[in-house]
Amino acid sequence: MKKNLVLLWSLILAFTLFLTACGTAETNSDTSEAGSSDEKKTLRVVTNAAYAPMEFLDKGEVVGFDIDLINAVAKEAGYEITVEHLGWDPIFVETESKRADLAVAAITINDDRKQTYDFSVPYFQSTNKILVPKDSDIQSAEDLKGKTVAVQNGTTGQAAMDALLGKNHKDIKKFEDNNLAIMEMESGGAAAVVADNVVVEEFAKNNPDKNLTVVEDATFDSEFYGLLFPKGSELVEEFNTALNTVLDNGTYTAIYKEWFGIEPNIEILKAQQ
Repeated sequence: MKKNLVLLWSLILAFTLFLTACGTAETNSDTSEAGSSDEKKTLRVVTNAAYAPMEFLDKGEVVGFDIDLINAVAKEAGYEITVEHLGWDPIFVETESKRADLAVAAITINDDRKQTYDFSVPYFQSTNKILVPKDSDIQSAEDLKGKTVAVQNGTTGQAAMDALLGKNHKDIKKFEDNNLAIMEMESGGAAAVVADNVVVEEFAKNNPDKNLTVVEDATFDSEFYGLLFPKGSELVEEFNTALNTVLDNGTYTAIYKEWFGIEPNIEILKAQQ
């Protein structure tokens, strides 16, 4: 009888332990699932770090206005990010194939790109300008006719020259990035470089020994940069909300003033939305 009681209590204890273990497993499972739903993955952001001051390499690290901004916007949206320098053409390939979650690289929003990609709301206003030696006789876009012009391939600078001189005109020299285009002009292979104003203005300012100047032309239209996403990306709405928050709460202004030393025109960016 005593043995039977011991056996009975042993069975009851084992069954109780089994139920407790099952309950703990279910609780852990529920907690894990809830935790995973709240956690957001680290996003892969690609860029072309040859476009100072927007994005460039400093001792191997990708820095610039765009990089500070995307870090602020991603933080506001609740994401961690890694930023990779790939080059201009590869960022479009990686984004379209969805191997990258988004790209930031002073990318102009235009109808052609909208066919393949989604954009955020605009975050930066720019226009093309002409970089020339100070002793150049080029004073307007019209003066570029008959001259060799260096541009970055696939940019609005190239598009502006295609419109002025003719698509694939022999006088348009295309390069992988603006640094190479500028080097071509410095070596005498081109009379001018056409690129976004912030790029050529910063280059001329930061390299006074090169005796370069920037020519403005009213025929160049304003353009607006946006964050580039794969078509149909669910991130667009989240990043638009975060970007507008950063525009409204003073973070954007602080970053802009740090890089350019002047107040941004946030109203014109908002008007584009």
